Amino acid sequence: MSKKVYISADYSEDSGDRNVVDLLNDWGKDNYHKTDFVDMAKVVSGSVSSNDDCRPCDLKKEFNSQINASSAVIIVIGDKTASRTAGSSCSRAGKNSNIGINCTPYKQNTNGTKNCKVTSTSTPGANDDVGCINSYSYLRHEFEQAKKKNKKIIIIYNSLRKETSWLPWYLDDYEDIAQPFWVKDAYGNKVGNYTFIKQELGYE
Repeated sequence: MSKKVYISADYSEDSGDRNVVDLLNDWGKDNYHKTDFVDMAKVVSGSVSSNDDCRPCDLKKEFNSQINASSAVIIVIGDKTASRTAGSSCSRAGKNSNIGINCTPYKQNTNGTKNCKVTSTSTPGANDDVGCINSYSYLRHEFEQAKKKNKKIIIIYNSLRKETSWLPWYLDDYEDIAQPFWVKDAYGNKVGNYTFIKQELGYE
């Protein structure tokens, strides 16, 4: 039976970790690996972000929905992950009102800012999703949602080695379980460690 797995990663074109995500998605397309991977890039290119008034909080809400529907979350750690701040500039966080609070709609930077459209907020309960009005980066928000919803969290380095210095501080407790994604095969070629992923997903 196919499992739905959410991928959280840095998608920066110049120095991101798209190579890992692409290989995971390739695995999900064949009949052998039997895994339906959903990555953040698919979410932000979908119907939510196509709305001209899509805000960072709308994306975070959609991330929550996709993570809730997944059985596990894979977090890809690259050498720039800890410094990524996209999604963290919400001026509404911690404020009682949206009056005078502006934000930039997603992918609409050239059109300037608009007034915050969230008129009221409340503190999420223990069983609720992580609130979408926060100062978390997109990457941290995805982690916090996965943690709160008790999802299986798999952390992999975009490296042949355990790069513990790459971990963001909020993932310090996961240092022992984080593993390199890449290994060398019998011929010395760098290949994805599907055996590890498969074990973590409970296929073995």
